Amino acid sequence: MFVCSCFGITEDQVKKHADGGACTPRQIASACKAGTDCGGCVRRIQALLGRGDQPRRDLTERRAAPAGTPSGAPAALGATPDVRLSDAA
Repeated sequence: MFVCSCFGITEDQVKKHADGGACTPRQIASACKAGTDCGGCVRRIQALLGRGDQPRRDLTERRAAPAGTPSGAPAALGATPDVRLSDAA
């Protein structure tokens, strides 16, 4: 059965790439282009890889705010302090 109709990639081909070490949709895409055109097959690829129902990681989990950062403030490494217009003159 076709998984990616844009490039004619079948379930067997996706499984073969997975058996060869591809364990994410991005790695499958690198191996055979599946999922790189319309993206309609990415969820099916995730399901074939056993990742169908796993939610995507939230950005806030990857970029934790430094200690002492007020709630709602951007968490950026090397962030500059707030500068007011009156201070900049």
